[in-house]
Amino acid sequence: MKETIEYKVPTMAEMAANGQEPEVLFWVGCAGSFDDRYKKVTISFVKILNKIGVKFAVLGTEEACTGDPARRAGNEFTFQMLAQQNIQVLNGYSVKKIVTACPHCFNTLKNEYPELGGNYEVIHHSTYLQQLINEGRIKIEGGGSFKGQKITYHDSCYLGRANDIYEAPRQLLENLDAELVEMKRCKTNGLCCGAGGGQMFKDAEKGTKEVNIERIEDALATGAKTIAVACPFCMVMMSDGIKNKEREHDVKVYDLAELLEQAM
Repeated sequence: MKETIEYKVPTMAEMAANGQEPEVLFWVGCAGSFDDRYKKVTISFVKILNKIGVKFAVLGTEEACTGDPARRAGNEFTFQMLAQQNIQVLNGYSVKKIVTACPHCFNTLKNEYPELGGNYEVIHHSTYLQQLINEGRIKIEGGGSFKGQKITYHDSCYLGRANDIYEAPRQLLENLDAELVEMKRCKTNGLCCGAGGGQMFKDAEKGTKEVNIERIEDALATGAKTIAVACPFCMVMMSDGIKNKEREHDVKVYDLAELLEQAM
């Protein structure tokens, strides 16, 4: 029996061939494309856009890594090569507005591509989804399935301290009628999950405790059974922390898009 696909993902190439332009380009990113856990976030985000009729497109096989991990790890040559390749593709399609679920992609596209000739309006999906709620395009009836539940939110470094985005993710959670319980270290005083700056791809250095274990202890101390994240790196580190504490049976880690999709 053939599985029915519940969502549609048009590519820029298809749209261009039909003489159409999307409202927004969805930059999927490496994690959203290849990481099994974060693919679910990509699908949730696409389902939301499909449901409310946002005209969007992806680059598909024309999308390469933004080069963020290479630059953070010190390989400037690889970063420049990837960036120029992406800018050529984006400019070829006259892309103006990009939305992405990855703060690393967001930061690189927004703040580092302009010096190489890539100038776009770049929005993180937390801000974009909150905008759609404010415009009345996304409607949540009575808070959905998370009404009254305790949720704690972990600030991604590249979203928070690097780009000063603290309120949109929290407003989004408040729309779910959930009880947002903050960790002691949050917002400008937040603690990294331990994966940023290329650390995701290398072994830990000597020390007494892994950063993600320290951070998951902050989250568990709130008593929340749902940990909200807005970054694929944070998703991996927080989920690993839950497994380390053997709490995966009662504490769950979700991306904001997944929470919103479940509530719609």
